[in-house]
Amino acid sequence: MSYQKPRIMNDYKDLFWSLLPLVLICLVIAGIASQCSFSAKGPTPGQIPNFDVKAALADDARTLPFPIRRPALPEGWTPNSGNHDTIVGAGGGPVSTVGYITPQGTYMQLTQSNAAEDALAKNVVGTRYATGTEQVGDRKWVVYSEPGTETAWITDFGDVRVLIKGAGTPAAYNTLASAIGQAQPLPRT
Repeated sequence: MSYQKPRIMNDYKDLFWSLLPLVLICLVIAGIASQCSFSAKGPTPGQIPNFDVKAALADDARTLPFPIRRPALPEGWTPNSGNHDTIVGAGGGPVSTVGYITPQGTYMQLTQSNAAEDALAKNVVGTRYATGTEQVGDRKWVVYSEPGTETAWITDFGDVRVLIKGAGTPAAYNTLASAIGQAQPLPRT
């Protein structure tokens, strides 16, 4: 006959010894499945995807009904993504977006569209409202910011609106805004 102590007599030590085999089994299974790793250094950045921004924006210039600009960015700005979208509804239109990783490792997005500023802002930044302006070169940028979210800047070239946003520093915003402000529209052919 085995002795079993009354349930009221169980304490945290009994719970610990009961759960220990389960935790060990989970660690063994995770180790076998290679889903667990331990590093004293913490997370390391992954490899930046290879994206041909020159070809993507040249193609956009041929196919989209508004001028596309390709900014000449300084060394260390690495293009990593791009896509197309369409803003539907009043003031909408096609959208070209490319992304860059800054030399500091942060992401910055460049969006160009013939959509109206309010439609573009609503599509990309949601319900935020304009909170101010920034002057970069001869261009005035309308700033959309809200605590806890990425800031977005929008400028109007007349036939195209340009939006920049991301996790970059103010210097990154100024660099991208200056580069797009100096860029000429790409040829349509």
